[in-house]
Amino acid sequence: MHTPRKRFGQNFLIDDGVIHAIVNAIRPQPGETVVEIGPGLGALTRPLLEGLPHLHAVELDRDIVARLARAWPAERLTVHSCDALKFDFGSLGRDLRIIGNLPYNISTPLLFHLLGYAAQIRDMTFMLQKEVVERMVATPATSDYGRLSVMLQRRFHMEWLLDVPPAAFDPPPKVDSAVVRLIPKTPAEIAPLDETLFARVVAAAFSQRRKTLRNTLGGMLKPADFAALGIDAGLRAEALPLQDYERIARCLMKA
Repeated sequence: MHTPRKRFGQNFLIDDGVIHAIVNAIRPQPGETVVEIGPGLGALTRPLLEGLPHLHAVELDRDIVARLARAWPAERLTVHSCDALKFDFGSLGRDLRIIGNLPYNISTPLLFHLLGYAAQIRDMTFMLQKEVVERMVATPATSDYGRLSVMLQRRFHMEWLLDVPPAAFDPPPKVDSAVVRLIPKTPAEIAPLDETLFARVVAAAFSQRRKTLRNTLGGMLKPADFAALGIDAGLRAEALPLQDYERIARCLMKA
């Protein structure tokens, strides 16, 4: 019997209906490189391995790593015993299909970590805190729209697949959950930019949500730059769509 560990943010999925809905949404096929983050007690691992000859798993909890090794031979399940936040997903090749019931305490930094591998990913299907999914798919001029929205929407198409109640887990979390699918945009859909500069602009703009762009981006853009871009410096960060942040980054690239 495994006792869920608070420090690992462990809430194990136990609802068969939800498990089947997620696996059906993924529809894994033999020959695909599928990676599960945080397999836990194997709620998704088991049905995935019914359709796959091999699966990769990334797991931090050594007790769970040992359980998984006892349950499946290495040729069926390759367990990478490490922190997903530090794992090099690129080492597994290209066209990756990444899935998981993500620990809520690391979900946002993990999404930022995975952004760096977008070119090597086919799709990602994650169970997340519903509040995080709301932020991921948020539109401008809403309270949920922020740095996470802009950064992910630049690189991915996102689809909210289903809502999951706390009762689907053991122990039940104090929040609602949701399953979301992320599909990387094609190179043709992504405006070419200096990604590091773009990330810096977005981070600065949302660093103090209550302040205007004049304050947050004043160190990067002069009043004449705002005027040339046709962007009102008196607006707050959440008012600007993705395309405006891309235009700001392009403007700074020319400077």
